Amino acid sequence: MLLGLIKDLATFEGAPEQVKNSVGQMKRERDSFGFFLAEEDGNVLGAAVYFFAYYTWVGKSLYLDDLYVRPEHRRKKVGSMLLERVFKLAKQQDRKRLRLEVLDWNKIAISFYQKHGGTISREWLNCDFDSKALESPP
Repeated sequence: MLLGLIKDLATFEGAPEQVKNSVGQMKRERDSFGFFLAEEDGNVLGAAVYFFAYYTWVGKSLYLDDLYVRPEHRRKKVGSMLLERVFKLAKQQDRKRLRLEVLDWNKIAISFYQKHGGTISREWLNCDFDSKALESPP
């Protein structure tokens, strides 16, 4: 169920081939992340996937890795409800920051996050080291 939403998000973002995760891996790594599902009458409408993080400048934080609502359920406040639940968790856990990434072409998502008080940085760029890079010392 959750992995299906993750794959739907990857397809929406134009990168379905980049999803390498599996249900088995998610079960083994379950203590590394959390998630909330939005459901109605047994149907999954969307999900928010997060993990706890630590940023040296502010301290304990929460990282929102994915917030995805199926297209047919958008504009029905499902995303706002999921984000509100993540905000509540951050407050309960005394987190100092909630951070996420949003693609620069996704103007609807950018507007959504700004509407909810988010600040979009135009300065910081992502830097990823994949497993192959991690195995090769500099």
